[in-house]
Amino acid sequence: MTNPPLTLFLAAPRGFCAGVDRAIKIVEKALTKWGAPVYVRHEIVHNKFVVDDLRAKGAVFVEELSECPTDRPVIFSAHGVPKSVPAEAASRKMIYVDATCPLVSKVHIEAERHSGAGLQIIMIGHAGHPETIGTMGQLPDGEVLLVETPDDVAHIDVRDPDKLAFVTQTTLSVDDTADIVAALQTRFPNIRGPHKEDICYATTNRQEAVKVMAGKVDAMLVVGAPNSSNSRRLVEVGTKAGCAYSQLVQRATDIDWRALEGITSLGITAGASAPEVLVDEVIEALKSRYNITIAEVETAKESVHFKVPRVLREIA
Repeated sequence: MTNPPLTLFLAAPRGFCAGVDRAIKIVEKALTKWGAPVYVRHEIVHNKFVVDDLRAKGAVFVEELSECPTDRPVIFSAHGVPKSVPAEAASRKMIYVDATCPLVSKVHIEAERHSGAGLQIIMIGHAGHPETIGTMGQLPDGEVLLVETPDDVAHIDVRDPDKLAFVTQTTLSVDDTADIVAALQTRFPNIRGPHKEDICYATTNRQEAVKVMAGKVDAMLVVGAPNSSNSRRLVEVGTKAGCAYSQLVQRATDIDWRALEGITSLGITAGASAPEVLVDEVIEALKSRYNITIAEVETAKESVHFKVPRVLREIA
């Protein structure tokens, strides 16, 4: 029997961003420099395939610094850490390498600068996400207040409504964040925002490609992990942009084939922590069931590159 035809739209850009690429290289270069095991506090990036691959090479993933011995290097994940973490590592005389994405570090610096100017910070982010914990942990308790929705804005208790600034998690929905910012500016007209958008270029670009692709397809697959904030936002953006069926899949084995019955067009994208090999795996699975025609939906070109820390550039 002949496979049914399917037009496959591939979002571009998709997949790895510069911060994720740098973080993975940091672990790999640390293993080259110091040998296994190298400890990593939290998943280096939110993707099981990536974490499992690094674990097989000798990385040991832990949630707290207390789980790390003092005689082995430790790497802090791309999401960033509270100030207390490097302080503890230094007090224990540990070798540590910070793989925090430079765009997350920029938000940390921004929050500290505003605080130094006497402003209380409001962070737009997701409670419990390591990036939010890391950013809020740059300042003493009470100096950063968290809001997750426009409704939250009405209920926050600030010290002085005229001395406020806001920062955001880098992996949020651009549109949802705009709604929260509008609510903040309505309630606190004098609130200061970032000089440049906190939501990172990669998050913005991947969401824009999904918005354009959503109107062309019957369904959409987002390759990414369930704990990946930016991947989950892509699913939400796709649904809101008019693609009623948008599904998050970690691997080809997660595809719900019954839900795709009868479609003639399908969009594929990948979160910023999902490697292209997993996209290829999904495409191969589709080829086994459909007669595929591939089209690309390109909305931006990316050329951002971040250097690894100097200590790892000095490998012989």
